[in-house]
Amino acid sequence: MTKQNRQLLTTLIGATVSSIACAVAMAESTPQLLWGDTHLHTSFSPDAYFLGNRSVDPRGAYRYAKGLPIVNAATGARVKIDRPLDFLLIADHAEMMGVPYRLFRGDPELAGTKTGQRFIKMVKEGRGADVFAEFLGNINAKRATPEFNSEKIRRSIWQETTALADQYNQPGKFTTLVGWEWTSTPGGKNLHRVVMSSSSGAKASQYIPFSALDNETPEGLWNWLGETSEKYKTDFISIPHNSNISGGLMFDVVDSDGRPITADYARSRMRWEPVVEATQIKGDSETHPLLSPSDEFADFETYRHLLSVKDDGKAPVTEADYIRSALLRGLGFEQSLGVNPYKFALIGSSDAHTGQGAADEHNFAGKVSIYGKPESYDQRPSSSNATNVSGWDFSASGLAAVWAKENTREEIFAAFKRKEVYATTGTRIALRVFAGWDFKQRDTKTRNLATIGYRKGVPMGSDLSTAPKGKSPGLLIQAVRDAEGAKLDRLQVVKGYIDEAGQPQEKIYNVAVSSERELKDGKTTAVQDTVDTQAASYQNTIGADEFVVLWKDPDFKPKQRAFYYVRVLEIPTPRHTLLDAVAMNKAHPKTQSSSIQERAYSSPIWYTP
Repeated sequence: MTKQNRQLLTTLIGATVSSIACAVAMAESTPQLLWGDTHLHTSFSPDAYFLGNRSVDPRGAYRYAKGLPIVNAATGARVKIDRPLDFLLIADHAEMMGVPYRLFRGDPELAGTKTGQRFIKMVKEGRGADVFAEFLGNINAKRATPEFNSEKIRRSIWQETTALADQYNQPGKFTTLVGWEWTSTPGGKNLHRVVMSSSSGAKASQYIPFSALDNETPEGLWNWLGETSEKYKTDFISIPHNSNISGGLMFDVVDSDGRPITADYARSRMRWEPVVEATQIKGDSETHPLLSPSDEFADFETYRHLLSVKDDGKAPVTEADYIRSALLRGLGFEQSLGVNPYKFALIGSSDAHTGQGAADEHNFAGKVSIYGKPESYDQRPSSSNATNVSGWDFSASGLAAVWAKENTREEIFAAFKRKEVYATTGTRIALRVFAGWDFKQRDTKTRNLATIGYRKGVPMGSDLSTAPKGKSPGLLIQAVRDAEGAKLDRLQVVKGYIDEAGQPQEKIYNVAVSSERELKDGKTTAVQDTVDTQAASYQNTIGADEFVVLWKDPDFKPKQRAFYYVRVLEIPTPRHTLLDAVAMNKAHPKTQSSSIQERAYSSPIWYTP
């Protein structure tokens, strides 16, 4: 080999090594898609324990999420998740956390109290439902049982919880996030939040979780988060859920004292609540037909049962109860206050109280263990004080999808903070959304769409401002079907904006539909429903495997505030109630649809002039 050839080979090898190094660096800096649940209850939650989950504690919940078999609390059968999760936050209620679990296992500190002895006697007499009613009635009425709510007991149970979180955490493989649920329910209206900590269990064990027994207002929670964050050098995220049954409270125009929202309130809410749970076992909170009458897909897994044990009525439908109207309301506040209190990302999670995630229709264990058997799907709780809710009212939903650089506590928490997360109803649709001013049609053909997206635009959860002259924002979108799920029906962009008269408006654009149909003036025919109600099956021969599109807002006005998020729908598949009905050879309940179109919601991208 000549000297010239050796030099050429060395150059080529060097270039190859350099290219590989660049590719590796790009791969390391580009977030990966992780799937998890940030809202799962175990037998440490008092309601979960009283409603049948006596055995699946945090140990069982972590094992199940990691793909190991456990014993179902209701049936005693061996159960296993189909696909393990990448991360899990066990969000047991802070109010009396672990007390029934320990009390009825003979914990001497609890069983030796006067109230504990009385409860144990009542259970032995077959009056467990009365114990449940009294126990939870006291919590809802903010009457803490002093013997059960001492600092010593609360700290002991919390330290057991945090130690288990550290024990099961495997950075890079399976992440356990430390947290709990703050469960405020004024007048039966849902103001619940899941609190996520950025720290290890060891650090979290230094404080005691803040509960609604300490303060039932969101402002009280945020104040505690601020003080605790500073004292222990940690951080938190508060995640509201089930706005659909908040009775007009979750996204209100006034604070907890009825005073108009101020800029300070808005900044505090933005600081602690960058993410909202959009879909879960108690229904979907994206929107409602009464709020979005032109949206043909607005009536999806609608759930309006109030949480009060004394009220059989339905939750009202107001702009303060649903996510799309809250996002619109936020644009108005930003215009008037200069700060948007409702500028949040979207996730899904389960809120299952069985210790088993509830994301799969065919593997649905119900919300609580008394609904864990298929034959209980049409039964109601035995307690006379229970709400008028049946097993078929609950949804097999949902999942939190996170674009994180690593599967670690630090990186998952960072993704939540920057809002690069999205919601699904349980399906694992891979969804990327980028917004920018300079995307070209050819960018949809690139092999690595993320590289182009991050270089030329911003990801979901981000902001665009001050449009360049003559340009409208472009959304570069990629949606890939769940490899083990149904094909895709359509991809839509949901736009919210403030019009010239200062009024909030919404518009839905059909951006892509599966290949057997066409878009004409933004409209298309409904996708075929192939669900066989006799066999509880469907044909996965229609629909699309993937959508990759560049959409530019045809109605863009540079001086108009707006947000955009993407909604992706699958073709119809059997709902969990149909699977149960066929398994039992019973007629399907008329109160529910036998099929369902699973979906994903991206987090919004905001435009501010």
